[in-house]
Amino acid sequence: MKSGKDIRILIVDDVSENIQVAMNILKEESYSFSFATNGEEAIALVTKNSFDLILLDIMMPKISGFDVCNAIKKMDHAKDIPIVFLTAKSDADSISKGFSLGGVDYIVKPFHADELIARVKTHVELSLSRQAIQKRADEFENKAHYQAIRLAEEIESSQVELIFILMEIMESTSDETGKHIKRVAEMCQLMASYVPFLNEEDMKTLFLASPMHDIGKIAIPKEILHKPGKLSPEEMTIMRTHAQKGYDLLKKSKRRLSTAAAIIAREHHEKWDGTGYPRGLKGEEIHIYGRIVGLVDVFDALTHKRQYKDAWPIDDAITYITEHSGSHFDPSLVAILTDHLAEFVAIIHQ
Repeated sequence: MKSGKDIRILIVDDVSENIQVAMNILKEESYSFSFATNGEEAIALVTKNSFDLILLDIMMPKISGFDVCNAIKKMDHAKDIPIVFLTAKSDADSISKGFSLGGVDYIVKPFHADELIARVKTHVELSLSRQAIQKRADEFENKAHYQAIRLAEEIESSQVELIFILMEIMESTSDETGKHIKRVAEMCQLMASYVPFLNEEDMKTLFLASPMHDIGKIAIPKEILHKPGKLSPEEMTIMRTHAQKGYDLLKKSKRRLSTAAAIIAREHHEKWDGTGYPRGLKGEEIHIYGRIVGLVDVFDALTHKRQYKDAWPIDDAITYITEHSGSHFDPSLVAILTDHLAEFVAIIHQ
């Protein structure tokens, strides 16, 4: 804790003799002093310097002590400096106003030397104690914040591990390879990087949560999931339940990645014009994560061989997607895909 010369006191009075008297009385405590003879000078000093206490006269020309106090209390770095009014104004209204503006004490001139010494010493000690307590509190808060970050990272690592386990499950239950899942994750991250209102956290979330977009397929009968030909209307109805089933599997978790994955699982088959499933959402009712995964999933599926189809050429896939912009797909996302096609194709060819 500070002591002696480390403690800085600012004395503000338009009468130089009054400043000298206060300094002579307090010099036995070995404080460091600065002084100002008007309000403007006082505000300038406080703006550029740090003080442990301010002794402030009220009756000064141009800017009164009350105005100086008010100005200081608006400064972030100085608002907590204890201000003691040292003045000849002894009426009740002035005293009340001094305290209402944030003064910690009010000493009326003429004063006894012992009184000034005692009050200044008390408020300096109180101020230094508050500073010490605040420092300890800040250190504790920083430590707690660091521990919270570490815990969050550990939780997220556990979620990521679970995601990759689920990816392996998906590979064993679907004709889609793990490479499809990884390509979709990379293309989702890439597309998010070009969406103006998404940030790096969204990019990371999409990369880690998008692999679970079809997790609901683990609840679809294998004879439907692996059927080589076209599905019947009844089988298609069952297949479409995978979106809601995926959401139901993930919705109970309140973790960030699981919540995002639940949204993606349920909404990646919704369509911009409202004709998708399972809820028939339309336009921006569909979460941006669902819109991104929905487009990327179709693009990757079209350009790769499946049991029921051959791979389409890139140009044909893009033609299909642009023709369905505004009906199936979010037009702004289609524009990102076409404007940066080379980057997406590079991922497709990995």
